[in-house]
Amino acid sequence: MTKRILLFLLTLGVALLALVPCAFSEKFKVLVVMSYEENYPWVVEIRQGIESLLLDQSQIEYFYLNTKTNWEGGAGRAKKAYALYQRIKPDGVIVSDDDAQSMFVIPYLKDKVTIPIVFCGVNAEASEYGYPASNVTGVLEREPMKQSLLLLQQLVPSVQRFGLISKNSPTDKAVQRQLSTEKESYPIAYIGSRVVESMQAAIVAVEELKSECDALLYITLEGLPDKNGKQLADREILPVLAKTFGKPVITNAMYRVKYGALSAVVKTGQEHGKIAAEMLLALMRGAPISENTITQNQFGQRIINVDAMAALGIQPKPLLIRSATLVRTER
Repeated sequence: MTKRILLFLLTLGVALLALVPCAFSEKFKVLVVMSYEENYPWVVEIRQGIESLLLDQSQIEYFYLNTKTNWEGGAGRAKKAYALYQRIKPDGVIVSDDDAQSMFVIPYLKDKVTIPIVFCGVNAEASEYGYPASNVTGVLEREPMKQSLLLLQQLVPSVQRFGLISKNSPTDKAVQRQLSTEKESYPIAYIGSRVVESMQAAIVAVEELKSECDALLYITLEGLPDKNGKQLADREILPVLAKTFGKPVITNAMYRVKYGALSAVVKTGQEHGKIAAEMLLALMRGAPISENTITQNQFGQRIINVDAMAALGIQPKPLLIRSATLVRTER
């Protein structure tokens, strides 16, 4: 009788295991290659989005090309990323932002391997990288610029013109193209951009823009050198330029609003990371690339810096304040 009971329980256990998906069968190996440094806020957001979906189902390995602070060394870092790829043999790869596409995906993975590659945070047109490819799809990054300008106009109805301060990088070039393409639909006139290569040049350019426009658009100048060659972070650069400009500064990320900008309607790295993770998971489970076509971020969040608003003497309507996330300048 005891042997029969044991045999019955063993048979029942095997049957139940066949009905219940095994957790280990869902454990994928995933390589994530980020263009920028590990502690860069946008990278942190993307990682949060990826891990919100993949952390329990995958073994994730991260690699950072560090191109914000050392763009010249990016190609060498990409070679090391490929060595890591060969060593761990992942089931899928997520690759974030433009530098990692040109330095890592194109030379080593695009149309060269069979596993799925999903990009996110890409500012350029997908066609610039030959996407979609046989093994590549992903998420384009597009600034909700019109929404940001509408928010600015609600805060400061008198604003009529804005200019961009930028440096020479793939991200900045893509933003400039977006502005040039969309400018006819903007509620505020876009007068163009000033491209700078140093902090001193940025200050001079902003002083000139102060007499030419009513608002300044600041995306990022991360890595811009000071007079001693030290590479500066946005948290060091933006407050200086905002004070120099003395008028509304708008940007494209919550953390940069906290550095002293007035407002933004922001896309989030969390959205990019989560969408990329969803696409990669589907592809690793066998879905074809054709069912996971290239997409872009969809949502925007209104952010207003109450300290910047007070310094500029702005008194907005209560409804506008209630519809936004309010932050203060980080000291």
